[in-house]
Amino acid sequence: MSRNNPEQLRRILETVRTIALVGASDKPNRPSHEVMAYLQGRGYRVIPVNPRLAGKTVLGETVYADLAAVTTPVDMADLFLAPDRTDPVIDSAIQQQIPVVWMQIGVINEQGALRAEEAGATVVMDKCPKQEIPRLGIPPVTQPTA
Repeated sequence: MSRNNPEQLRRILETVRTIALVGASDKPNRPSHEVMAYLQGRGYRVIPVNPRLAGKTVLGETVYADLAAVTTPVDMADLFLAPDRTDPVIDSAIQQQIPVVWMQIGVINEQGALRAEEAGATVVMDKCPKQEIPRLGIPPVTQPTA
């Protein structure tokens, strides 16, 4: 299946519940902060990942230093990083067996995407879930009850 097709994006956004947002910011004017708030408002649990903010809280969630430190199972890693900083995060997502690696608009890493796909992950590149959710008409998600 080709990467970034609408059916694939729909399936991801309708099934994912917990997202690790790598490159999260505590600054409300930053795109990563806006996207995190939007996704939370749509019912997703979003876990912020940023080594500079580790241990702090962003939008009610504890920030983790890296994907390996996240203690909750994650369905998707959403990368808000410069493309040249994505390789170690993609490799960590593979190691953590995170099923979806989503790279934001402008974040393109073909070799990293191929590694993740070869490891069984689904990859999205150069897209933003905040744009795709309304475009595809994805309804808010509901979290499973404990």
